[in-house]
Amino acid sequence: MGERIFDLKTERLGPLPLVNHFLGRLGLIDILDRFVPTRDPRCALSYDKRLGVLLRSIITERDPIYRMGEVVSTFAPEGFGLSPEEAERITDDLIGRALDRLFDSDRGSLLTEIVISAGNEFSLSFDELHNDSTTVKFTGQYARAKGRSIRGKKAPFITYGYSKDKRPDLKQLLFILTSTSDGAVPVQFRCEAGNENDSRTHEETWDALCRATGRNDFLYVADGKLCNEDAMGYIDRRKGRFVTVLPRTRIEDRLFREWVQGHEPDWEKVWDRENPRKKGGPRDRWFVWRDRLPSAEGWPVIWVFSSLLALRTSEFRRQRIARAEQELSDLAGGQMGPRPRKRSRYEMQRQIDEILERLHVVRYIEVSLKTAYEHSFKQERPGRPGPDTKYVRKTRKRWKIQWRVNKDKVAYDQKSDGMYPLLTNDRSLTPRQVLEAHKRQPTIEKRFSQVKTVLEIAPVFLKNEGRVEALFFLYFVSLLVQTLIEREMRGAMERREITDIPLYPEERANRRPTAEQILKLFSLVERHTLIENGNDVHLFEPELTDLQKQVLGLLGIPETAYRRGL
Repeated sequence: MGERIFDLKTERLGPLPLVNHFLGRLGLIDILDRFVPTRDPRCALSYDKRLGVLLRSIITERDPIYRMGEVVSTFAPEGFGLSPEEAERITDDLIGRALDRLFDSDRGSLLTEIVISAGNEFSLSFDELHNDSTTVKFTGQYARAKGRSIRGKKAPFITYGYSKDKRPDLKQLLFILTSTSDGAVPVQFRCEAGNENDSRTHEETWDALCRATGRNDFLYVADGKLCNEDAMGYIDRRKGRFVTVLPRTRIEDRLFREWVQGHEPDWEKVWDRENPRKKGGPRDRWFVWRDRLPSAEGWPVIWVFSSLLALRTSEFRRQRIARAEQELSDLAGGQMGPRPRKRSRYEMQRQIDEILERLHVVRYIEVSLKTAYEHSFKQERPGRPGPDTKYVRKTRKRWKIQWRVNKDKVAYDQKSDGMYPLLTNDRSLTPRQVLEAHKRQPTIEKRFSQVKTVLEIAPVFLKNEGRVEALFFLYFVSLLVQTLIEREMRGAMERREITDIPLYPEERANRRPTAEQILKLFSLVERHTLIENGNDVHLFEPELTDLQKQVLGLLGIPETAYRRGL
């Protein structure tokens, strides 16, 4: 008998079947097909399939667009919703043209459709929504990205601005996100110019949320940028509700801090719990009090007091003052050496001001700069001195720096340490409810971290700002899908009273699984096909571990999702 020769084809499945399950529940590919239709019969691959490839790649692999062909070739083509022939056609040019069509589409209505689908399918609660923004940095000049019109639509302005990434040397775009309090699920997204002020973005955001949710009575929670007359008045006149932080620049803040010097608010205790950072440390106690005076607009002002925040603020102030005194001492010591560097009064004062302002202690340290003269005498001519020797007086000018800590101002500010005000136009909310809504705001920061670290939105390897905005839209959708995976997993664990699941390395317990850990669990899943003379002889389906089967069960995904015909 002749020797039989076989080939073994390996196709990676990874987490794609899991991701496709959630894309299917959202009906996302069908929605993309409706809003980004393929009308040109010459197109070898429809736009919705191209965008679906990029979307799945962002969720699972996060490779740049120029590597899409390589990424798809390492997976089973069905995982990307493609046939083998279609998978071979994937190029960066095809993906780029699909981004052009996505930019040209009605992305506002597309986003609304996706959010409505997510709300209906996953029973999202829109009672409370949280808004914030971050910046995405760019490398390169982007000389043409100045808000120009591309095919009749305004493209984003990539420019310099206040960098939340601490990179003022790089251009940026503002990434505005709104999420629910129910699992921090993203429900609204926009990108604005890199130098756009956050305070001017809330009106358009609130209108978009009303369209997406079909209501205007949700509680809109945002940071202090919302606290401006135009934005708050806009929401209030349209029967909206909001909670925000009252800035220190408002007169209501100053009046309270003056009043509290001689009075004690009737605090209501909200929480009394263990120290979250230090075992055995001071307890974490939170109190609220409704101010006796309303805001200038006539709305309730809720004051919050945190015992741990008071301790941290006091300690941080003490450290800043100590650091400032050290730097002032070093500066003064440099003037007392044998060969001090000559400096003008202006230069000395500038250095003193820089120290005080950088350490935020202008209020607490009073510095005086005086001129000190040192006189010395030297023989007019060299030689042994005698009764007739003449001496010449030389005068050296030095700068003498003196300072004192104003203890009265320190004590004044320490009286209100750990206290900050919240403002709401909803008079029916109790002070406790206002604080609870505000304390759910930091969950949106985790979504920003997820976009930048897990999904790796930067660096952006695109030069066309229209395509950049379309790409950002897909990042929002990717974040939505990952969040829904995370929310479903945690909800199932809670319903089944599962306290933890061993998703960490070395099978360590994880009480709050993230989408990244869930997807990573399936990253090495493969299937193998035995081939003889170009014909499939036998298919070796992937063997899932008990942990993988448990995760699929918690997510409501049948094991057959990892069988032929994804």
